[in-house]
Amino acid sequence: MPRHGLLLINLGTPDAPRTPEVRSYLREFLSDPRVLDVHPLSRFLVLNLFILPFRPRRSAAAYRLIWTDRGSPLLLHGQDLVERLEERLGADVQIELAMRYKKPSISSALKRFRKAGIDQIVCLPLFPQYSSAAFGSAVQKLFEEAGKLWNVPSLQVVPPFYDHEGFLDACADEARTTLSELDADHILMSFHGLPERHISKSEELGERHCLQLKGCCDAIVPANRNCYRAHCFATARGIAERLDLDSEKYTVSFQSRLGRDPWIRPFTDEVVTELAKKGVRRLAVLSPAFVADCLETLEELAIRAAEDFRAHGGERLELVPSLNSSPAWVDAVVDLVRTGTTLGLSEAR
Repeated sequence: MPRHGLLLINLGTPDAPRTPEVRSYLREFLSDPRVLDVHPLSRFLVLNLFILPFRPRRSAAAYRLIWTDRGSPLLLHGQDLVERLEERLGADVQIELAMRYKKPSISSALKRFRKAGIDQIVCLPLFPQYSSAAFGSAVQKLFEEAGKLWNVPSLQVVPPFYDHEGFLDACADEARTTLSELDADHILMSFHGLPERHISKSEELGERHCLQLKGCCDAIVPANRNCYRAHCFATARGIAERLDLDSEKYTVSFQSRLGRDPWIRPFTDEVVTELAKKGVRRLAVLSPAFVADCLETLEELAIRAAEDFRAHGGERLELVPSLNSSPAWVDAVVDLVRTGTTLGLSEAR
């Protein structure tokens, strides 16, 4: 019987690439006050008047472009990662995959641990950089669901791993294959975007630091230790160091902005076209905010960004695959769970 539990949490995915399922997913996702952090009445009006009547149809069409025979790429890569980890960690550890939104749910995973008699659970939110909208929301939901149980399990949460050596090594290893085949002129590291107000809310110690000072993301200091943008730049520097890239050879950008509020810059779609206009012909794109390929990587970058790049004079944009279930990523996850908690998980013999 397993003695410990390992819970992997990712963001979520629709049940099918159809408009009703996508609408249901977006309703749950965008109803989260950590995601759309405005007055509840404003959130209700924006969601029901401007987003849900129009966006689900467009998003469903995008999902259909990347859907596989096994279903959602985000889900299948998570399932594959679970299988690889089960091989590494053996029968002493029960591993469950859960999504913050939709299925498989966090509550169902906790019930499976309970049924197996597991009271000690390590949780690894699969978000390298901290954001309240992803990491914060997932952890809040985890504790809410655990708190509903009469016998509350012991929970340990692995912190964000934006600068973890194994994670950075795995990202660099994944990039080297694409870079050797592409002979890229430039590298773009595209991270998911956030509204600027999310960054300001994460500022610590009451200092005017985030988005106020030139070079505010050049180093991690007490004031920005939970700043998503600073974490992204730290990840990019770590990968660049491993790939021997000087600052002129790569650019950091942010994708997936929504609405009219100010979002963190520079924007990926604008950077892609600017690079093409400046004469970059072969562009490699990494997306180190995502450890599994999903809509944001496979459709937004590999399809739409590639089309924009070619339309403005570029020849080839190549997406570096996410870590998915690569051996180096499996190694990194095992190390993260061991070093990020007090629970000593041993590998299968």
